[in-house]
Amino acid sequence: SLEEEIYMQQPEGFIQVRTEKLVCKLKRSLYGLKQAPRQWYKRFDTFMLAQGYNRSRYDSCVYFRFLNDGSIIILML
Repeated sequence: SLEEEIYMQQPEGFIQVRTEKLVCKLKRSLYGLKQAPRQWYKRFDTFMLAQGYNRSRYDSCVYFRFLNDGSIIILML
């Protein structure tokens, strides 16, 4: 499931002195599941909306933002 906790050993070359026994906790929803792209999109979408962009009603991969000087920024994924 997306909420399951996953841990891994520290990658070789990353291990620091006195922390050899520590492990890394993975955010499973972002790594290795079929749902991972959906989770990345949800995170990206939340970020873009927080930055003042609007999502197109016609294509969910198109964002736009109107600037004060009348310019328009269009971002297409």
